[in-house]
Amino acid sequence: MDLWIAVTLSAAFFQTLRFMLHKVLSMGALTSTGSTFARFAYALPPALLFTGIYLWSTGQGWPQLDWAFWIYAWIGALGQILATICVVAIFRQRNFAVGITFKKTEVIQTAILGAVVLGEVISRAGWAAILIGLVGVLLLSDTPGLSGGLMRRVANRAVALGLASGFFFAFSAVGYRAASLEIAGDDPVLRASVTYVCVVVSQVIAMSLWLRVAEPGQIAAVWNARKVAVWLGLTSMAGSLSWFIAFTLQTAAYVQALGQVELLFSLMASVLFFKESVSRRELAGIGFLGLSILVLVLVL
Repeated sequence: MDLWIAVTLSAAFFQTLRFMLHKVLSMGALTSTGSTFARFAYALPPALLFTGIYLWSTGQGWPQLDWAFWIYAWIGALGQILATICVVAIFRQRNFAVGITFKKTEVIQTAILGAVVLGEVISRAGWAAILIGLVGVLLLSDTPGLSGGLMRRVANRAVALGLASGFFFAFSAVGYRAASLEIAGDDPVLRASVTYVCVVVSQVIAMSLWLRVAEPGQIAAVWNARKVAVWLGLTSMAGSLSWFIAFTLQTAAYVQALGQVELLFSLMASVLFFKESVSRRELAGIGFLGLSILVLVLVL
C-alpha cells in the first residue's frame, strides 16, 4: 500500500473521531465557533511538542519560509475555520452521517481548485469517480420530513451549510498542499508538521481575537469543556498531520476522494454511538459515495 493511501485512511479515521467530539461539544455550552476554536487551541500544545521532537530526533533545523508559504497557509487556515464552523452547525439540523456526507462536496471542489490554482491534472477515470460521488450528495440533499416541492426540500439551510463547508474545505486542502510544497526538502513529515504548526498558531491567535470581541464568554467555556476538548485537540492533531502528509505526497483531489471512506466511519458512529436513524435515501447516497471510493482506488 502506498504511503499516501495509508495516511489518508488514518486522516479519515481520526477526523471522524474529531467530528464526533465536535458534535458532543456543540450540544453543550459551546457555540459552533467556540467548538471550532477548541479544536485548534487544544491541538496546539501536542503539535508543538511533536514537531520539536521530530526536528530534534532527525537533526533537522527549522526550514526557511517565504511569503508564498504564508499566503497559502493563511488561505488554508481561514478555509478550515469557516468549513469547520459550517459542519458543526449542520450537526444541529441533520444526523451525524449526513452532516459528514454533505461536507464531502469538497472532493469535486478540490479537484476544480487544484486544476485551476496548482495546474494539477485529473484523469477521466478520476473525474468519473468524483462525479459518482456527487450523485450520492444529490440524494442526501433531499431533506426527510420537509413538505413542499423538490426545490424546497433540496434548497434548505443544511444543504447550504454543507455546500459551503465543502467549498471552504476545498480552499483549505489546496492551500495546505501549496504551502507544504513551498518548503524545500523531501521529508514529507517535516513539511507537513511545520506547515501544521504555522497554521494552527495562526488559527488560535485569529480565533482568540474574534471570540474576545464577538462572543465573550466562549473562551472560558472552552476551558471549562477541557475534559472533552483535550481529546478533540489530540484527534485533530493526528488527523491534520495525516492530511498534511497525504497532501504533500499526492494530488489534493485524489486525497480528498479517497478520504470519502470517512463516510463509512461516520455511518457507524451515527448508528452505533449517537443512536440516530438513517433513511433508505440517505443509505443510497452514502452507497454512491462509497462506490466512488472503490472506482478511484481501482483506477489509480
